[in-house]
Amino acid sequence: MGAAGQGLSTDEVQSIREALAAGRKPKVVFTASAGQIAGQVGQVVELTDPAVSDEFVVVRFGRDELPFSPADVAVAPRGAGRKAPEPQPEPQEQVEAAPAEPEFVLDRVPQQRREEPKVEMVEAKPAPARKAVKAVKPKGPAGLTVTLAYADGEWTVAAQQGSKSLAKPYVVKPAEALRMVALVDVPGVQEAVEQIMAAERAEAEQQAEKLRAELAEIEARLAELREAH
Repeated sequence: MGAAGQGLSTDEVQSIREALAAGRKPKVVFTASAGQIAGQVGQVVELTDPAVSDEFVVVRFGRDELPFSPADVAVAPRGAGRKAPEPQPEPQEQVEAAPAEPEFVLDRVPQQRREEPKVEMVEAKPAPARKAVKAVKPKGPAGLTVTLAYADGEWTVAAQQGSKSLAKPYVVKPAEALRMVALVDVPGVQEAVEQIMAAERAEAEQQAEKLRAELAEIEARLAELREAH
């Protein structure tokens, strides 16, 4: 233990470093080299790097934390610093401060009044229920498409609902196709179908005439062959 005028020895600095590592804050007393605060008691809160500065002992004195050199402080004797709580006029101050309690009670009343609008704001939020009603939309059936097509001399009909094929294209007779088109009261469509029918009829007649001519030639030759016999 160093006297108040000698400062900290190397061993005492090491002891303070170990105490800080253990979570304690050793008490020290300021020596005469500390100036006007000589004899006052403080707490060591940190030891910085001695290589950076000679004032590496950080002492809390009152509300300040200031660096000092080891010569400015010494290990405080036991019981030092306990004199601070001796003045006991505090109960009188507490008795005098007791009448101030009603003032704190009065301050609580406006706090309750400030919280009342918050309750009203929470109760005024039943709007999201309307969105749930609007979101309900019944789904209608998928669209149905019936197609009458003509290609390569054949009429075909196909049916499809949405993306699902109900009936693959199948061949129908020209008369059936004409009946289907007759249900559509569109002159342009009926004229187009009639033109297709007329063209097919003309082609069929030409093929029939050609076959009749070929058949007549075959029959004439057959008659000649019979006469020769």
